[in-house]
Amino acid sequence: MDFDTIKALHIIFVVSWFAGLFYIVRLFVYHTEAQEKDEVEKRILSTQFEIMEKRLWWIITTPAMVLTLVFGTWMIVLNTDYYLQASWMHIKLSFVALLLVYHFVCQKILFNFTKGNFNWKSGSLRLWNEVATLCLVAIVFLVSLKDAMNWIKGTVGFFAVAVGLMILIKIYKRLRTPN
Repeated sequence: MDFDTIKALHIIFVVSWFAGLFYIVRLFVYHTEAQEKDEVEKRILSTQFEIMEKRLWWIITTPAMVLTLVFGTWMIVLNTDYYLQASWMHIKLSFVALLLVYHFVCQKILFNFTKGNFNWKSGSLRLWNEVATLCLVAIVFLVSLKDAMNWIKGTVGFFAVAVGLMILIKIYKRLRTPN
């Protein structure tokens, strides 16, 4: 297989992995909120969410993660001197490591939900979902801009905006919620 085909497959599976990560946490939010329903509705919704979460995780998200890593590693092996000497790649791989931690935390949440342990509130899960978004933005900037230093400003700016939005959301919730 030529390098461009491997790169295309890597990108396809990155997109699939992120789609799975984004959607699984949304399902977690809805699954958590279903716990507040009456017993019949809660049971019906929980059963459906468990099916959806299990299928998404084991049929799409985890295989996409594995194939992302396989094709990404393959690209590095084919061009080791370039990739392992590039500072942007070291930073990218750090974000990939963070994303792997994120993936397995989501898997632990999935296992806990299956056991009926809902340790996360829906608001916390909504914020957790943004971690994957921040990783995606940072990785795309790194890969697109490579050694141009503009990616630092872009990534730092994005994180600053994300933190600002989270603060504004907290303030809005406090103002909206009656005392």
